[in-house]
Amino acid sequence: QVQLVESGGGLVQAGDSLRLSCAASGRTFSITAMGWFRQAPGKEREFVSALRWSGGTTYYADSVKGRFTISRDNAKNTVYLQMNSLTPEDTAVYYCAARAGYSGSYLHNSGYDYWGQGTQVTVSS
Repeated sequence: QVQLVESGGGLVQAGDSLRLSCAASGRTFSITAMGWFRQAPGKEREFVSALRWSGGTTYYADSVKGRFTISRDNAKNTVYLQMNSLTPEDTAVYYCAARAGYSGSYLHNSGYDYWGQGTQVTVSS
């Protein structure tokens, strides 16, 4: 099992920045990729970004490309999501996810095996 704990959410104004963190514990050696998803009120959970452990390939949703950056600290088993130029449309609960295999899409919920509890990000206009 892998446990994920997110932190770093909060209330900010449009144009501000936030950095989310996701600390992994447990069987971290089994992780092959980690990602971030978000869910706004009344909407389905959507992909935001992902990072493959092998090779470091990154993926971004078009809506965040150029504004968000995913990164990793191997020593701390932590993944970060740096979010710049935030807009009210970025308001959502942000979830960290990890996968232990190589099957399934990196861009979809079904491709991940473990999930954090979520952290709220609210961007005011």
